[in-house]
Amino acid sequence: MIHLAKYEQSDRLRSLPPYLFVRLEELAAVKRKEGMDMIDFGIGDPDLPTPDKIVKSLQIAAEKNEFQKYSSSQGEKDLRDAVAKWYKKRFGVDVDPDTQVCVTVGSKEAIFNVSQAFVNPGEVIIAPSPGYPVYSGAAVLFNEAKCALVPLRADREWLLDVDECPRDAKLLYINYPNNPTGATCDLEYLEKVYKWCQDTDTILCYDNAYSEMCYDNYRAPSILQVGPDCIEFGSFSKTFNMTGYRLGYAVGHPDLVGALKKCKGQIDSGAPIFTQKAGITALEMYPDDGSLPRELKKNMDIFAERREVLVNGLRELGFDVPMPKGTFYVWFNCGMPSDEFTEKMLDLGIIVTPGPGFGSSAQGYIRMTVTEPVERIKEALVRMKRGCVSC
Repeated sequence: MIHLAKYEQSDRLRSLPPYLFVRLEELAAVKRKEGMDMIDFGIGDPDLPTPDKIVKSLQIAAEKNEFQKYSSSQGEKDLRDAVAKWYKKRFGVDVDPDTQVCVTVGSKEAIFNVSQAFVNPGEVIIAPSPGYPVYSGAAVLFNEAKCALVPLRADREWLLDVDECPRDAKLLYINYPNNPTGATCDLEYLEKVYKWCQDTDTILCYDNAYSEMCYDNYRAPSILQVGPDCIEFGSFSKTFNMTGYRLGYAVGHPDLVGALKKCKGQIDSGAPIFTQKAGITALEMYPDDGSLPRELKKNMDIFAERREVLVNGLRELGFDVPMPKGTFYVWFNCGMPSDEFTEKMLDLGIIVTPGPGFGSSAQGYIRMTVTEPVERIKEALVRMKRGCVSC
């Protein structure tokens, strides 16, 4: 008989908090088991389908034997070429597909693996708070590193202030359009961050997963428009509604991308080739001027309408909610402890994400996604009004 209790987890694994969305799903599952209809504004998983032409290209590729084999940790040459061409179209940036591009299994693994490639025990990783949990969680703990959490503030439009960052750090994570706040930035801001990283010899890791999820004529920049001495992470997940495909890319300085490739070579054998073929189709949807393809614009119009319905509805309930220009997240101060508000919502059949899940500095804040149809958003607002939920 095997006694599982004797298999003690490592200190680092036990130090890692439960992943936020796993816990939310467990709580929601209890409510569903009780028969409650749950309206889910929690995890950022698009409800809209992958564009048809991408799905069809995946189906065709999956039927070919040569595309059913191992890829490489660097990714297929034709997808790397497509990423380089897309960067030229979209951002006007020239990159070498052989030395500056690496295909990734979604952007999440690359965000983690770049820290594995460069950070030694005891060195400092700078992470924004609130921010994507991988920055301050797994990336720090599994490298036995120290984390310098730098608070993002509403009165600074949720922009990280590099003047508050330690100057002896090894690596800095930054992300705009921002998860969870929906904040955006311009090239002038990125130039300041880039210069600071150059002056302090800090590796600049730019998470640009939401670059194509923008509203009100805003278009997100790339850090590579500022300079080459950095690494940027992109993803097919949100842009093309391809979260389950697990496909992304890293683009940047050859030394940074090269180290990431070396790390990945010990960990994975690359994303499936047939999935990469679908990624080529996705990027080739963009016209030569880099503007948003018709299919993606249609999706963003849907998200934009939902965003306005949710924000305006929350405002009518008395909450001070900014209208985000990027991502599909709505971020606001709920006027009480975040966990208390989240529990109130669960009792009403509504799933939201408490701010402290993205960092302790976000106490009192809530993130909601616009991944539910307008009718469901309106129903949630009605439930909130009936439940006397207001600030």
